[in-house]
Formats: sequence, structure tokens, C-alpha cells
Amino acid sequence: EVQTVASGGGLVQPGGSLRLSCVGSGFTLDGYAIGWYRQAPGKERIGISCLSSTDSSPYVADSLKGRFTILRDKAKNTVYLQIRNLDPEDTADYYCAARRMTGRCVYCADHGCYIRHLDIWGQGTPVTVSS
Repeated sequence: EVQTVASGGGLVQPGGSLRLSCVGSGFTLDGYAIGWYRQAPGKERIGISCLSSTDSSPYVADSLKGRFTILRDKAKNTVYLQIRNLDPEDTADYYCAARRMTGRCVYCADHGCYIRHLDIWGQGTPVTVSS
């Protein structure tokens, strides 16, 4: 079974940094668009960042720009989500997802931007921001 594997979460103090990693299990991420999502306690899962298969036009939700960065290390077949200046509101389970597709990973309309459908998922990694 192919799935994504997110890792790197943990307990972090406010203001700290984390680097979450996403790899493929049963496949490599080469040629895949990757998205990062998070689900806070009691809330719906939301898409927060994505990278196209060609790494062009990386997307980060407006509310997270400046603190979140998505990037791919092709040599390691890994996509990272780097988070700095963590806030307790960043506490959530973080998931990555993948799909072999071309074009942008996100579409934007008047009411917001949305990550395009991704069809390979896996377990999330928990991030807790607390002092």
C-alpha cells in the first residue's frame, strides 16, 4: 500500500521552530505534488501549504506566510514544512498528502485558495506548542 509518512512533530515552546518531513512509503515523491494539512483539536482539517510536482509556485496560506516554508529535497525524496515562531494556535496534527499530477497545486477563487485534490495520504504527526 502506498502512503505518505509525516514526521518531525513534537512538543515545542512558543516562539520555537520545527521542521516537518514528508516521505513516500511504497513510492518516491518525484513527480508528485505535495500538500500539507493540519487539524487542530475539535476542528476540521485544512490545507495550509503545497508544492507542485515541478516545485514552481509554492503555496502557503496567507495567514501563515512568513512563518511557514515548504520545500523539496530531491536527493532525499523528502518535502519539508519549516515552521518558525510557533504559536499555541499551531497546535494540531499535521498531515502530508501527494498526487501525481502536473500544473499548480492550488486554485484560487474570490472566496479563497484551495489545494487541489490529493489522493495519497498517511498518518499525521502531532505538534504541540506549549510552555
